[in-house]
This record gives sequence, structure tokens and C-alpha cells, in this order.
Amino acid sequence: MARASTTTSLHCSGVLHWLRVPERIKYRLAVLVFRCRNHTAPEYLSRDLHWVADDDSRRRLRSATTHQLMVPRTRLRTVGDRAFGIAGARVWNDPPSSVVSAPSLAVFKKNLKTHLFQQSYSHSRQHVLVF
Repeated sequence: MARASTTTSLHCSGVLHWLRVPERIKYRLAVLVFRCRNHTAPEYLSRDLHWVADDDSRRRLRSATTHQLMVPRTRLRTVGDRAFGIAGARVWNDPPSSVVSAPSLAVFKKNLKTHLFQQSYSHSRQHVLVF
């Protein structure tokens, strides 16, 4: 007698290469920041981002050669941390430089999704059981 296979939503998400909701939000924010960097996003979004390389006091530092953003400090965690300039900068600074230095939007999306997928499901795959 054959056993019925049971699948969890976690397993289905992994097989279908879907990102979880928090990673999907990070993905969308990072794509917007990439578009701001390449001047294909609306100007009002680009104004909220401040690149480390553009800061005069940091030009001689090693971090000035990276594609990182400055993350401003906020007073209110509930409102300030959700602003595009802060949330976008935090998400942008998280992936490795090989992801954020992609030459095109298509390559960036592919590399970012792979990075977020591995980050999201690396610890979960060990706990998924399929019968």
C-alpha cells in the first residue's frame, strides 16, 4: 500500500521558487533602489537615497568604492524605519557586492532573487519532510 504524499506550503514555495512575503518586500525595495541608481525611477524616490561615494567626508574611505547607501538615523521606529530612504538603504546594503553591481536590471533581479531565496530557504529545507 502506497503512502499518500503530504506537502507543506513551505515545501511548495521552495519547489516553485517563490519568495516568502518578507523577502518579496525586500526584493521590490531593492529593485526600486536599483532603478534609482540607474536613473529609471521617479525623481522623488531618488532624492531620498544618499550614496556613500557622494559624501565628501567618506571619499577617502574604502567604503566609498562600494555601491552602498548611507542609512540615516531615525527617532521613531514605527514611522521612520519604514520610509523609503531608510528601508531601501538597509535592503540595498544587505546583499553581497556581486548582486548589487549587476550590469542590467534583468541580471540584478535574477541574482537578487537567487540570493534572497537561498537566504530564506537555506535553514528551512532541513526541516521539510516529504513522504
